Amino acid sequence: MAEAHQAVAFQFTVTPEGVDFRLSREALKHVYLSGINSWKKRLIRIKNGILRGVYPGSPTSWLVVVMATVGSSYCKVDISMGLVCYIQKCLPKGGGPYQTPQTRALLSMAVFSTGVWVVGIIFFRQTLKLLLSYHGWMFEMHRRTSRFTKAWAICVRLLSSRRPMLYSFQTSLPKLPVPTVSATIQRYLESVRPLLDEEGYYHVESLAKEFQDSTAPRLQKYLVFKSWWATNYVSDWWEEHIYLRARSPLMVNSNYYAMDFVLVKNTEVQAARLGNAVHAMILYRRKLDREEIKPVMAMGIVPMCSNQMERMFNTTRIPGKESDVLQHLSDSRHVAVYHKGRFFKVWLYEGSHLLKPRDLEMQFQRILDDPSPPQPGEERLAALTAGGRSEWAQARQAFFSTGKNKAALEAIERAAFFVALDEEAHGYDPEDEASLSLYGKALLHGNCCNRWFDKSFNLISFKNGQLGLNTEHAWADAPIIGHLWEFVLATDTFHLGYTETGHCLGKPRPCLAPPQRLQWDIPEQCQAAVEHAYREARALADDVELYCFQFLPFGKGLIKKCRTSPDAFVQMALQLAYFRDRGTFCLTYEASMTRLFREGRTETVRSCTSEATAFVRAMVSGPHMRADLQDLFRKASEKHQNMYRLAMTGAGVDRHLFCLYVVSKYLGVKSPFLDEVHSEPWRLSTSQTAQFQICMFDPEQHPNHLGAGGGFGPVADDGYGVSYMIAGENTIFFHVSSKFSSSETNAQRFGNHIRQALLDIAGLFQPGKADS
Repeated sequence: MAEAHQAVAFQFTVTPEGVDFRLSREALKHVYLSGINSWKKRLIRIKNGILRGVYPGSPTSWLVVVMATVGSSYCKVDISMGLVCYIQKCLPKGGGPYQTPQTRALLSMAVFSTGVWVVGIIFFRQTLKLLLSYHGWMFEMHRRTSRFTKAWAICVRLLSSRRPMLYSFQTSLPKLPVPTVSATIQRYLESVRPLLDEEGYYHVESLAKEFQDSTAPRLQKYLVFKSWWATNYVSDWWEEHIYLRARSPLMVNSNYYAMDFVLVKNTEVQAARLGNAVHAMILYRRKLDREEIKPVMAMGIVPMCSNQMERMFNTTRIPGKESDVLQHLSDSRHVAVYHKGRFFKVWLYEGSHLLKPRDLEMQFQRILDDPSPPQPGEERLAALTAGGRSEWAQARQAFFSTGKNKAALEAIERAAFFVALDEEAHGYDPEDEASLSLYGKALLHGNCCNRWFDKSFNLISFKNGQLGLNTEHAWADAPIIGHLWEFVLATDTFHLGYTETGHCLGKPRPCLAPPQRLQWDIPEQCQAAVEHAYREARALADDVELYCFQFLPFGKGLIKKCRTSPDAFVQMALQLAYFRDRGTFCLTYEASMTRLFREGRTETVRSCTSEATAFVRAMVSGPHMRADLQDLFRKASEKHQNMYRLAMTGAGVDRHLFCLYVVSKYLGVKSPFLDEVHSEPWRLSTSQTAQFQICMFDPEQHPNHLGAGGGFGPVADDGYGVSYMIAGENTIFFHVSSKFSSSETNAQRFGNHIRQALLDIAGLFQPGKADS
């Protein structure tokens, strides 16, 4: 019971002689240190807020301006042009040593200098915002940069040369512009032209023209007004209507996953790998809180929005009957852990000190060694987060609003993140192709009750030491969690390390209090709700076919020789593969980011273009000269790259139409055109996984330290979800998902078509190959 006594700061007993107090010095010490740590964090945030608020200025630059003003005064030069004298006259008069003429003069010069400094900061910040509104650099050919763009780049570098913190550029980023209705409709019609016959296209064109002439002007006015008033005219509605108001299960439909290094293993000791990973994650959170992480810069000079990183930790999606909410806490000192149907609370700190990896390993090993069985109804409790959102909201209100259930649920929802200790071993075995797909399935949904899908992310640990993530989508997009994941894997491998026996470095401290078992009281009605959610989730999981594979013949090294972007190359291969798989074309979704703008998230690139379909038809319709096929491919690739750039620079189609649709619903205005647009299914949904966002190791020196990216479930019941990562010069990883219930799709078949399409396109540019 020593641990229990240490957890109590004081005890008292009433005796005939009075009240006997017993203080625990150790507990009071920890309370004191915890308070000191909390105040340190507040002071750091205040300091960072000041430094961020005056960027690109600094306290040092203020001092320089003051010294210049004072120095010029002593040299009998009035650089203020009389303003210092005017300020001195306006200062309140009075007696005392601080009201001497010299003091008043110094004070007036300090006021003038501060005003000049503030005006300078505003001027430079607005100038930087104006510079960042220029996106012509994206549309220029590689190595053919114009003089204007070169001059622009020099100006941006000069204004952002001082070492920025994570959020230094936020107020300097431009707002996402609202495209004109005519431009959006023109691009929309262009995107659906290759998918429709003459009659179908004429119908859509008529609807679009009627919308543009009658309904759109009114809706557009509200949208433009919102763009003036709000920081971003899309992001809040996108988060609310696409994510938080969705009532279908998060599992498979929304959450996505990320894989570990797949070609190297640091250790097979499950608790040790987890100890290092959790320690690295909290180190990252500390850097996040202190804004010590460098902003992501496009081309090394253009900052991208960091707003999504704020809710990475201490965040949970709380279910509601009609709409969920994201609960974000400023801090959390523990993680919630699931193992063999039981929930635990593991403290990350002792007083103000973060636990070392070896101590965390010991705590996780204690959970692994704990033989206690689950409490009644506890084993499948997490299935509530895998089922329908409205049903989970009702159960939460009915059974988790009071008593020990409320306390246990709060321990999970207020955790920094969720940790799942799995009993199975998963990973990638190059000799067993199915291993990567099974690994992906385990990360995507597990056994439907060993993930808390509401948490911002789940850190999943397998029995053989492999790791992975399952991430909730509402709070951020994949590149954000990818930034964290790269830091964790690199820190684990290259900075923390392991002993020869595979354990964390250092010595454990057995005196630490063991993990706290969460206590539940689950009535039969609640158990029935859990079982219902589990059956729903199980049916959804069993219907998902996931085919993950490593494409080894080539990577971006050979693709670059084809004089096209790797992303455009893969997208053209996907169009060719889909046509061979289904004998037709479909509306294709590729995710692009809009983080060049403040609070930007994503935009859609409609990859199935007229140029792409022309190339595909030529590839499958008989003999053609290689030069003709190469020309068609380059036209399709250039079209795709241009559309990607338009999406990144705020000139996409779908987010604008989405917001017009939301405004129409708020106003009660019916639009057949918008209804038609938002009823179209995305039968091919694609996304490229970002990599090497941070430079913590050299991939050329460590070519085997490759993650396999991640994946997601299919968007349409009769469609495919495809995620890919161009992992290096010589390899590409693919994650293809579909549903068994659809007789028209087969993930493995489509994966084989992707393989062949990549080889066929590459063959067009290989010397010595005969014309087909």
